[in-house]
Amino acid sequence: AETGTVWAIDIGNNSLKALCLSTERGVVEVIGFENIQHGKILSGSNVTEAEKEELIALSLRELVNKYDLGMDEIIVSVPSQNSFVRFVNLPPVEAKRIPEMVKFEAVQQIPFGINDVQWDWQLMSEPDSPEIKVGLFAIKNDIVDAALNPLSREDYEVSYVQIAPMALYNYILYDRPDLLASDNQAVVIVNVGAENTDLVVCTKSTVWQRCILIGGNTFTQAIADTFKLNFDKAEKLKRTAPMSKYARQIFQAMRPVFTDLASEVQRSLGFYNSSNPNIKKIVAMGGGTKLRGLTKYMEQTLQMPVERPDSFKRLAINQSVSQAKFHENVTDFGVVYGLALQGLGLGKIESNLLPRTIARSREWASKGRYFITAACLLLAVSVLSFGRTLYEKMDYGKNKNVRTKWSRIINEVDESVTEYQDIQTQKESFDALIDKEFSVFDYRGVTLELFNMINSALPNAQTNPDQAELYDAFANKDVQKIMRTRRDQRKQIFITNMVTRFTTDIAGAQFEEIDFSSQGDAYGQMQPQENKRELAESLAQQRELALLYGDDSMLDETETFSGFLVTLTGYCPYGKTETDVYEILDPSNVANRKDKWGFVTRLQYIDQISDVNVPFELYDKANTNNYFLDVLEVDTEEDYPVGTGIPEKKIYPSSVGGFNSFTQDSDIPLIDPLTKETISKTYEIDEDGRTIEKVNDHWFILKMKFLWKEAPEKPDFSAVY
Repeated sequence: AETGTVWAIDIGNNSLKALCLSTERGVVEVIGFENIQHGKILSGSNVTEAEKEELIALSLRELVNKYDLGMDEIIVSVPSQNSFVRFVNLPPVEAKRIPEMVKFEAVQQIPFGINDVQWDWQLMSEPDSPEIKVGLFAIKNDIVDAALNPLSREDYEVSYVQIAPMALYNYILYDRPDLLASDNQAVVIVNVGAENTDLVVCTKSTVWQRCILIGGNTFTQAIADTFKLNFDKAEKLKRTAPMSKYARQIFQAMRPVFTDLASEVQRSLGFYNSSNPNIKKIVAMGGGTKLRGLTKYMEQTLQMPVERPDSFKRLAINQSVSQAKFHENVTDFGVVYGLALQGLGLGKIESNLLPRTIARSREWASKGRYFITAACLLLAVSVLSFGRTLYEKMDYGKNKNVRTKWSRIINEVDESVTEYQDIQTQKESFDALIDKEFSVFDYRGVTLELFNMINSALPNAQTNPDQAELYDAFANKDVQKIMRTRRDQRKQIFITNMVTRFTTDIAGAQFEEIDFSSQGDAYGQMQPQENKRELAESLAQQRELALLYGDDSMLDETETFSGFLVTLTGYCPYGKTETDVYEILDPSNVANRKDKWGFVTRLQYIDQISDVNVPFELYDKANTNNYFLDVLEVDTEEDYPVGTGIPEKKIYPSSVGGFNSFTQDSDIPLIDPLTKETISKTYEIDEDGRTIEKVNDHWFILKMKFLWKEAPEKPDFSAVY
């Protein structure tokens, strides 16, 4: 919020309400207020227009005699009658076109001539919202002029003009955020004034208003008609009704007005509720709510809680201000509170209905001193420039020898520059040769990117947050924490071997047969291929073979794509059956259920889980030539991938003596190298002497192809052959 001080003024038919708020001490604080009763009720039947102006002038003079308003900004309210507020959704357009669209909507929506009103608009949607929602606010010129004239006659300039219901919305949104937690429920402010009652329905991001032509004066007129009194005497009788011996008759006379007001409120809320959120509470404001029994009657009639505030929740009161007197006027100060919040930059609604001619004249007046200052500076600069020119002319004639010397130096520099440019030209050709020689290293990191992508799709704290504690325990080798999760419940995949091969024809390339078993090479061994086409792993090899065998079909010019063939082996502790392991690796029919994705599913949709651009794409998984997955039990009597656990050590006497050596055979189980749990199939004898088979972990072999989306173009070897 901006720091400063602002005066908010609301001139009603019964009184002038004024409130001064400041944020100079870091909080919103009351540093002055007045509730000045007019000499007469302005809407009385015997009050002329001239007399109204004089009564307002007297009340305003009483305020300015007590407080100096000249140094602070002033914001005034205008009544809701003959005002217009509408919220509309614009079609998606560029930000710079919004003002043009708003002006078009204003001409269409505002029910008065556009030249007969003061209007403004405000963007209501959030910056990241896909919809563009704007609020249109308008009021007739004569109403704005009537609000500004009293202050103009006292030579006070107004900075803001706001409709009273929008000020009430600013008040409730700032002071009672607990009532507006979401847009699903609404709070209603019923502000009972002298002539009218403003009904304002508020949600967290929208506001809806209606002016009901029933106010405090309507109750006074009912008493005047019943007891045949003039307006002033009826008003006095209304104010003293609770203490009068005729209280019952007085309230009986006002009862039809009670009923009419409650019915109008109920009808308005029924219209609003037909297509909007439910109403949570009614907040009663305005001098009319001081009428005894009104809030209770509304609560019983409308069947919803009605609250009449006795304090403002987020407003501090300066020590120089009477707290007791301020609290007596809380219900009258809802409008001026909301106005002052807008003046301090704390209001949700920021529209300003101040006439544009006044706003422009004030802006130009504020800039006048800047124009004078700029003119003086320009004159000073001109004088100094002229003097400088004379000085430079005299100095120029004295330095002819110096200029000759500098001219010679400049010629030498020009020659050096020409020589340097020639060297730079040669350097560019050398740089091109160097770049060509080093271009073979441009893609040496692509295999690491492929490995990182595959690694990111494994179960981890990001892909399976439910077992984040388990993965953290593994990273820290905390066996006790790991053992808290049963082994067959651990969603983990351990890769024991990974073989990758680059190909320029991913569709036609075939997977190699790999000896991954415990009887083969520890790192996996590619078996030799006999097919002459598969031996040609690059376009150069293919052309060489074509020339060697005289087979032009090998020079097929059909477009092919580069990529990688990947073969993975590993084991998984999860589940009790092979089906359970498939759920971790590659479950079926889970494309739209991200929480059920497996290892292969995440690779298939890697762009959705990666924060960076991934240059690979799982290739044609539906084709069995491009994808293969098999899951088997970890059994020491059968083949299993090297690296699947470690054999459990058993100590035997050595041939030399002592117990310093160990051996292993197919009967020795495989154990987890960290937790020492058995991961291979075991056999137990039950009480009946039967052999019971217990399956622990499963191992798998997975073959996939990945399209390299950013692969370089294939070289053209036509010049070589």
